[in-house]
Amino acid sequence: MKSIEVKQTIVSVFAAVLLLCGIATAQTQVKGPISQRSGATLTVKSPESGSVVVLLTPSTKVEESQGIFRHETMNVSALVPGLYVQVKGSNNDQNQLVAENVKFNGSDLKAAVDSQAGLAPTQQKVQENQQQLKQSEAQIAAQQQIIKQQQAEIAAEQKASAEHAAEIAANKEAIAEANKRFGELDEYNILGEVTVLFGNDRTIIEPEYKPQLLQLAQQAKGIKGYMIQVKGYASKIGSRALNQRLSMERARNITNFMEQDGNVPLTNILSPGAMGTSREVAPDATQEGQAENRRVVVRILQNKGIAGP
Repeated sequence: MKSIEVKQTIVSVFAAVLLLCGIATAQTQVKGPISQRSGATLTVKSPESGSVVVLLTPSTKVEESQGIFRHETMNVSALVPGLYVQVKGSNNDQNQLVAENVKFNGSDLKAAVDSQAGLAPTQQKVQENQQQLKQSEAQIAAQQQIIKQQQAEIAAEQKASAEHAAEIAANKEAIAEANKRFGELDEYNILGEVTVLFGNDRTIIEPEYKPQLLQLAQQAKGIKGYMIQVKGYASKIGSRALNQRLSMERARNITNFMEQDGNVPLTNILSPGAMGTSREVAPDATQEGQAENRRVVVRILQNKGIAGP
């Protein structure tokens, strides 16, 4: 009897191992730039797999890499078109990749956000960045000779940097195409818009605009595959860095309001768009013009592919 029980135990353990292996092999990973966002889905243009539709869920974990061993948890609203990402998850019966984890590099996020404000790097800047990367690799090699106890960490960092550089080189054309598309609204219908104005050096939403934002959120929920686009702007009073920060904080506050008070899922928000002092709507030479430029524009977007002809 004991022999039979032992055999049954071995068979059970073996079956459990096979089940775990099956779960492990079901995991899928894709890398590439986000070409578009629509509702709770986004499309990743992968060199290996082509265009992959990724489904975002409330349990999707989004992380920004700030180094080999440092990561910061972000929300899904940071996943803007043009951003180079690494997605892990499993496929559902609709052939969508249900994302469990999405990772991206902080410098790639800055490049994607800058593209919204027309600040995408030129080819010369890209070459300068590549030269800086080579110089960094040389410094790491010198540090290997001086600090022997960190050889393992430095080797890992060199490998990661080399892989990242190779991926960027292989996908440079795809990323540039995605960044260009994000700056154009030709692929989207604008189905609603609210402009929120701010006082000088202020980022708090005035009460008079909150009913308008709530109405826009309610309107959006009746639209299939809708996205809420949030772009913050500033007047030219003060330094460029200050105005960039103000436009970012204004956009974030609007995003938080739409999520918390308007009950708009973060999976349906493209934010924050820090546009700084770009795209003025009035001359900054007058106080009235400055007041019009201190704004956040909130739009309901729907991909024309969903809307149909």
